[in-house]
Amino acid sequence: MATTTPTSPPATSTPATSARWRFRRMRGLRTWSAALHHAIDRPLTSYYLLLGASALLLTIGLIMVLSASSVYSFRVYDNSYAIVEKQLLWVAIAVPCAWIASRLPLRWIRRLAYPAYVVSLTLLLLTAFLGVERNGNTNWLALGPIVIQPSEIAKLSLILWAAHVYANKDRRLGSTHQIMIPVVPGLLLATGLVVLGKDLGTGLVLFAILLGMLWVVGAPARFFAFSISVVSVLALYLATTNKERLERITTFVDPFKDFHDTGWQPAHGLYALSSGGLFGQGIGASQQKWGQLPEAHTDFIFAVLGEELGLAGTLLVIALFVTIAYAAIRVATRTAEPFVRYMCFGIVVWLLGQMIINVGMVLALLPVIGIPLPLVSYGGSALVPSVVALGLLVGFARREPEAAAALRQRRRSRSAGLSAGRVPGQGL
Repeated sequence: MATTTPTSPPATSTPATSARWRFRRMRGLRTWSAALHHAIDRPLTSYYLLLGASALLLTIGLIMVLSASSVYSFRVYDNSYAIVEKQLLWVAIAVPCAWIASRLPLRWIRRLAYPAYVVSLTLLLLTAFLGVERNGNTNWLALGPIVIQPSEIAKLSLILWAAHVYANKDRRLGSTHQIMIPVVPGLLLATGLVVLGKDLGTGLVLFAILLGMLWVVGAPARFFAFSISVVSVLALYLATTNKERLERITTFVDPFKDFHDTGWQPAHGLYALSSGGLFGQGIGASQQKWGQLPEAHTDFIFAVLGEELGLAGTLLVIALFVTIAYAAIRVATRTAEPFVRYMCFGIVVWLLGQMIINVGMVLALLPVIGIPLPLVSYGGSALVPSVVALGLLVGFARREPEAAAALRQRRRSRSAGLSAGRVPGQGL
């Protein structure tokens, strides 16, 4: 017969009864705490957290792209499913690439570091001078019939290259010179090429990745203070020399001040979030996507998500990103491989930082700088590198000694079960 612990002491309790109730309550809390601690400490916890959170974010992203883009797709393509069909194609490309990335040996991954860096720099250089301009930014490159955004590919390539360099220098990172050269000039060069294409938002993300990598390897604190000061002044200068950026910065605090111009997008983003309530209007029921909210399926998809799924949906998405960050940091702190540690931290800074910037834009806490929500917003150039990065994290989680042993034991158990289920004289 099951017993339950009362949530409050009886109304007519004596001091002895109250003491017993408090003891039972504390014992119940300790039992739950021990069970949670046991579940978290299991060998495959990081592996399952990464798989589960990534799969959920991809699923939510596809649902929200379908909903947020349906009106726009019908108006432009006369097909409500045109954009989500493209996103499904990118997912079909990204998932096998992530699976391959999760199975590649570390030495093969590291061999790709310098080729990936060179290819990324070449694409960024071509984009800066031969790129396609969209929304005032020259950050797209046409390769025949395919138009890609090289800066999104560069995020993963730069993290891979920096992690490889720092892993080679792991025993010499007590020297400031070894920390700075060649990673800082290399990443600043890539960031400069992105800013040259007037994509200030992506440039800030790349700079955040640089600071994250430097923090992990133990760069001096004075370097961060100096760097942030210089970049703040430079970003302010670049913003003030561009009329559109300056208007966005001066109106993001109060979007309703210039409601019909620069405040239109953030104001309607706030309308969408405020009308969602606790559990939302329901999937497909957004009103702001009917022409009022620009970029509803890309940069401002979080607003549509809040309108349709409410506060519960937005908190779920944020919790999934935090789960990925927790699992990746768990892998980084348990590994003996410096390369894995640096890669994990770099990917966390990239994905979590970009999520924070995107959510801050939608909440009008930050200026609108055109940063998509990873794994959720529409766009293959952003989706494929993000999913491949998650595939790398899953592969790192699989290689943890205890996790690898647990997976081997599971395979042996399955093989033994299949063998025991065979009938003599018959095949499987």
